Amino acid sequence: MQSRCTNVTIASLLLFGVLLTGCAKRPATTAATAPAPTGAAATTPGGSGGPATAQPTTAAPSEGAGTGTAAAKPAPTTAAPMARPAPQEFRPDPALRDVYFDFDRYDIRPADAKALDGNASWLKSNAGHLILIEGHCDERGTNEYNLALGERRAKSTMNYLVSQGVQASRITIISYGEERPACAEKNEECWAKNRRAHFLVKPR
Repeated sequence: MQSRCTNVTIASLLLFGVLLTGCAKRPATTAATAPAPTGAAATTPGGSGGPATAQPTTAAPSEGAGTGTAAAKPAPTTAAPMARPAPQEFRPDPALRDVYFDFDRYDIRPADAKALDGNASWLKSNAGHLILIEGHCDERGTNEYNLALGERRAKSTMNYLVSQGVQASRITIISYGEERPACAEKNEECWAKNRRAHFLVKPR
């Protein structure tokens, strides 16, 4: 009877000991995985938007190249925000030619693409200047419609310049719609002069 009680007691102690050792191992595993996120976070201290870049690095912590690219990404985002100067600060430059548009259109015509190529060359050679592109329309159509159309003309002009290597961060666009005509007569020849994108520049 005593030996049976002793066996039960020993078995209970062994089982208790196994449970204790099993419980002791779980925190060790958690502690081993805990440094991984802190190590990834350590690659991006001081960078703006750090939490956002930390997400991809923890998804693939074993890839060193991924961690390197994530650490490099915050640098451009800190320099991106810049205050745009007011339109009044820009001045025309005779080296930059206006481009013109067909009625109710905002696509760049082949002849005007050549003018924009010349403008792009000047702008790349004068990298110390910011650019303002004004979009203009003729008087036909509502004010609201012409403001929207003028903006599309300015944007398509900007996109063409960017495709030619001019930095988008240098460019500001504005639409005046029909408010600032270059010609006041009411005929097609005059209206064609008003459907334009006009360039102004400002030293940085």
